[in-house]
Amino acid sequence: MIFQRALQREMASAAGATFTVLFSISVTWTLITILGKAAGGKVASGDVLALILFAALNYLPTILILTSFISVLMVVTRSYRDSEMVVWFASGLSLTKWIRPVLNFGLPMVLLTAMLSFVATPWAKQKSSEYVERFEKREDLQKVSPGQFRESASANRIFFVEGADGKSQVVQNVFVNTVDEHGTAVIVAREGVITAAQNGQRYLVLKNGRRYQGVPGQADFQTMEFERYSMRVANHAQDLESDHSADALTTMALIKLTSNEARAELLWRIASPMTCLVLILLAIPLGFVNPRAGSSANLIIALLVFFSYSNLVKLFEASVKQGRFGFALSWWPLHLIAGLAVLGLFAWRLNLNHRYHPLALLAAFKRTGARKEGANK
Repeated sequence: MIFQRALQREMASAAGATFTVLFSISVTWTLITILGKAAGGKVASGDVLALILFAALNYLPTILILTSFISVLMVVTRSYRDSEMVVWFASGLSLTKWIRPVLNFGLPMVLLTAMLSFVATPWAKQKSSEYVERFEKREDLQKVSPGQFRESASANRIFFVEGADGKSQVVQNVFVNTVDEHGTAVIVAREGVITAAQNGQRYLVLKNGRRYQGVPGQADFQTMEFERYSMRVANHAQDLESDHSADALTTMALIKLTSNEARAELLWRIASPMTCLVLILLAIPLGFVNPRAGSSANLIIALLVFFSYSNLVKLFEASVKQGRFGFALSWWPLHLIAGLAVLGLFAWRLNLNHRYHPLALLAAFKRTGARKEGANK
């Protein structure tokens, strides 16, 4: 019991360090991506923090799966390297005795992964899509960030503002370039604001500015000064659409749907906790290393196994989405094969001394070859 508690503490410590590194990398990458979108005018600058939090929730299931897998693997590998496994086996204990402490450590990770996959991740994707849609449906001038050119939704106007007053929603030093059937018009104004008329139409009201029409130097070039100038803008502030993609729907809503896209998303949500459970058990026999060897490639193999497993899950998900496979025959075969692989590796490690074990057969073959070589001499 003392040794099992020590193993659980060591795995928890390794999980904390691994999770910190993986989560920091994912958050940094997400921060760079979302800041780039905010700089490009694709999302509102005030929504950056919320979008980062939503994206972090989306990455958490994958991070937890990889964290639990690497943590168990690192502890098992260290036990082999420090010859603790020799003492373990000499005490009459089997490798299967590792299953209980590993499950005591891993089952909470599996349950947390399931909760994130079935509840938190869909909610985060739904809220993220709502934030993006809300920004896309704002008025043209409201999308403009100070010091940034922005094209209107109708693609015939370019806006630029030098500053903005967040309290009164008034922008200062406005530049508008419009192209229509009459030619090109440039308007500059000291300030501007969007107002709504009684008929529901939206207007951009500019104050204290000038309007230039035509090409400078030609006879039809016009210029005028104004104290107040109104131009109609398209109203894109309609209600948010109630339909969301399958990955943003709740799990109960997915179960009620029969479309291929909904079934594929449900397959992915089921696969996350199952993958976590299989990989933490796989880490026990996979963590073997010869203590007399200089180094081990176990971590590289673990990463290859993780990415191969994840890609196969994505392959089954894509097949269900495209209608090539049915959901009932797609969500379990991969995990069954992985579970059988775990049992096979356990049998491999538990029967190293069996005369028909591949390693024993290889050693016997080498001894036979050495005897024949000695006899020939």
